Amino acid sequence: MASVAAAPAGEAPAGGQSYGAPGYRAYVLLSLTLVYTLNFIDRNLLGVVAQPIIQTFGLSDTEYGFLNGPPFALFYALMGIPIAIAADRYNRVFIMALCIAIWSLMTALCGFATSFVFLLIARVGVAIGEAGGTPPSNSIIADYFKPKSRANALGIFAMGVTLGGALANAFGGPIGGMTDATVVNILNSVGLGSMPEQLGWGETYGWRFAFIALGLPGVLVALILVLTVKEPPRGFTDPPGVQRVQKASIVETLKELGSKPTFWTMAIGASLVALVGYGLFGFQAPMMQRVNGISPGQFALQYGVPLSLLSAVGTFTGGFLAEKLTPRFPSAVTWLPAVGLLLAVPLYIWAFYLPVEQKALQLTVWGLASACHYSYLGAQYTIGQGVVSQRSRASAIAVLLFLIALIGNGLGPQIVGILSDMFMHMQIEAQGMADVLTNEVCRQRDLSALTPEQQSVCTLAYGEGLRQSMAATILFFIPAAAFFLIASLTYKKDVVARPVH
Repeated sequence: MASVAAAPAGEAPAGGQSYGAPGYRAYVLLSLTLVYTLNFIDRNLLGVVAQPIIQTFGLSDTEYGFLNGPPFALFYALMGIPIAIAADRYNRVFIMALCIAIWSLMTALCGFATSFVFLLIARVGVAIGEAGGTPPSNSIIADYFKPKSRANALGIFAMGVTLGGALANAFGGPIGGMTDATVVNILNSVGLGSMPEQLGWGETYGWRFAFIALGLPGVLVALILVLTVKEPPRGFTDPPGVQRVQKASIVETLKELGSKPTFWTMAIGASLVALVGYGLFGFQAPMMQRVNGISPGQFALQYGVPLSLLSAVGTFTGGFLAEKLTPRFPSAVTWLPAVGLLLAVPLYIWAFYLPVEQKALQLTVWGLASACHYSYLGAQYTIGQGVVSQRSRASAIAVLLFLIALIGNGLGPQIVGILSDMFMHMQIEAQGMADVLTNEVCRQRDLSALTPEQQSVCTLAYGEGLRQSMAATILFFIPAAAFFLIASLTYKKDVVARPVH
């Protein structure tokens, strides 16, 4: 390990300089970025292999939406607060390593699930572990990199979000699409070939092996992290003589935010955008499989990876445009997201209804929609920090992320699932077969007991119900855009941190 310059015991940290040798700082940053990437690989994997899970446990879309939404969001939001408090008091590297090990083991445990309840409990475990990943990482980066270098370091770290989404598709899709024979052959190579039969896995081993294969390596990453990353002295990078600003409590922050309508209108808008985003990611692969017969593995590589990368391009472009336009239009950071969201509405719906034979056009339109959609992302942090005093910035972002987790992750997949089941039933009724067919009948893997006409209706309703649900959920972008526009009306009055040009 590279040598690290540490402040002698009992002395104040040097301050005003980065901590450790340049090469070692780069190693620490890459390690934390890898951890953040793993966080989003494990979080997004459920959406990549959604349809095989739905079929294995015979889930309705409402049940799958619950699995992918409220419990995960609730525990992620609630556990993030005490873990962040602990990270302010105890060894952050150890806390992170423990949380990585927890979420990695719980991710692997998802592959052993024999029931819906088993899988739900394992997902809650993933949420609890992942709640301890981001707060300590941000704190450690702040103490390794001096203020001048910190923004770039945090920008590199933030790449874990899009990298995680892309890699979840790139690895999870092909692994999840493995045949049972292939999985057994791999397990045979380590003497575990009889495990699927002994554990009652039934059929479709690929999605299970994806959770195991992508989950377990995280335990090794946790061990390497705790052995090679040094806990930096708190406040080491603060400039000499800087006056320490006592952080505001959540209660104090809420009092300050009470006089900042810009924050709340933006937060509602951002939460509605997250609602759509989590809902789409959870169900886009099942929709394409039901409507166009594209397997999860094919969708992950042909659509999931490029869409994740184009989302990153949209995030960068949104921030770039906001920076360029702000000197002329001071409220640009509030209304630019509204423009992107309104453009995304017709583009997404058009992409969903394009025939798969026009794949190049479909992917282009879908990619443009994703870029417009995610152009808002930087704005939520810029506004959230910009309208409060320095001592309240961290707590204000914590409040924002709490709302986004509960409303976005908590309600998004659930709403898509409920609407899907509702529209599916409406499709069956529209075909005049509600007296003989139900959603439960049409979701069965084996439809051979039905007449050809009934099979056709079931296939149509199962796919169209979800596609209509996805299109309807996109419409939440309209009120989201309205809230960002409302925020633009009060932004100049509420903003505290004004950029210098």
